[in-house]
Amino acid sequence: MPYLDQFLNVIVQQSGSDLHISEGQPPKMRRHGDIVPIRDEPVGHDEAKRMLSEICGAQSWENFEKGGDLDFAYEMDAASRFRTNYFKQSNGYAAAFRLIPTKIASLEELGVPVVVKEFAELRGGLVLVTGPTGSGKTTTQAALIDYINEKFSRHVVTIEEPIEFVHDNKKSTITQREVPTDSRSFPDGLKAALREDTDIVLLGEMRDLETISLALTAAETGLLVFGTLHTNNARKTVDRMVDVFPADRQAQARAMLANSLRGVVAQLLLKRCDRPGRVAVNEILIANPAVAAIIREGATHKLQDVIISGRAQGMQFMDEAIFVLLEKGIVSPYEAFMKAIDKSRFKEFLPAEEAHLGDAAGAVDERERPSRRAKRLSIHGIATR
Repeated sequence: MPYLDQFLNVIVQQSGSDLHISEGQPPKMRRHGDIVPIRDEPVGHDEAKRMLSEICGAQSWENFEKGGDLDFAYEMDAASRFRTNYFKQSNGYAAAFRLIPTKIASLEELGVPVVVKEFAELRGGLVLVTGPTGSGKTTTQAALIDYINEKFSRHVVTIEEPIEFVHDNKKSTITQREVPTDSRSFPDGLKAALREDTDIVLLGEMRDLETISLALTAAETGLLVFGTLHTNNARKTVDRMVDVFPADRQAQARAMLANSLRGVVAQLLLKRCDRPGRVAVNEILIANPAVAAIIREGATHKLQDVIISGRAQGMQFMDEAIFVLLEKGIVSPYEAFMKAIDKSRFKEFLPAEEAHLGDAAGAVDERERPSRRAKRLSIHGIATR
């Protein structure tokens, strides 16, 4: 058994999500959002080298020593697979291991709004699954691909770095390609997908102009493209898609995005206060003629109103979704405040001892008043100022 496995087993046995190894620091794990040490003794240079070099192979270790970074997936056993990143830091070697569940959860199990299934039925266009690092974007995308796999006969090509969730063929044919071993880059993989009789492409990352430009073109020409961005809500997602283009190409980018965008599923993870763990919360934008016009105009500040007024279509505004969790006592007022877009709506529910922390978290627009529905929180025993 590789030496590192004893530390990875702690993650599995104690319901952790990540293992952090950093030379000069004790091994640590992330559990329910918090990072805690596994032992007191720091990792030394020889121990770090033994931990990391043993599981990646000689050629990969040589590449890491030269380049300072390495991404791959490590399968400890049939039930435990980890997305792995090696990197060098000021004290020496370091690595982060993210536990990938071997069973793909359903959209219902994840609590993702049922309207997201409608994106699986599309025959073309662009659907973006967004959120900060560690918010569960990959898990949600895997659930969506698994739903497609069970319900439809499609050829799905995934381009990932590295491959995380492994899909078995059900009704669909799933082709999973890893960057850089199976394809040199995301753009190369996407170009190749256009020649592989592909119905659906999943892009694990959309981080550069070439990838985003190709994704828009592919979506316009009839492929259904699922992409990932590190943005917190629909408005920021649209802005990011356009802002990556040079100024003289942004009008064209807005037109392409208006034509191809079918929806945005933004996701955050909030720490629960009712029991240990975290809960996912989503903002849902479903593209319609109003959304397309807003994108063409560059008036993304209007998207919030469209989402709020589109509730009957299945749209969901992030703050509304957070508010429901707060009403139900699933998350604390402070957690809701910290993750909300319009913080003024949540500020009055902060306990007095946390209010000054709320002020420090960012500017609050005092002109915005909480809705009548918000005031019902007192019925649920949530402290107000």
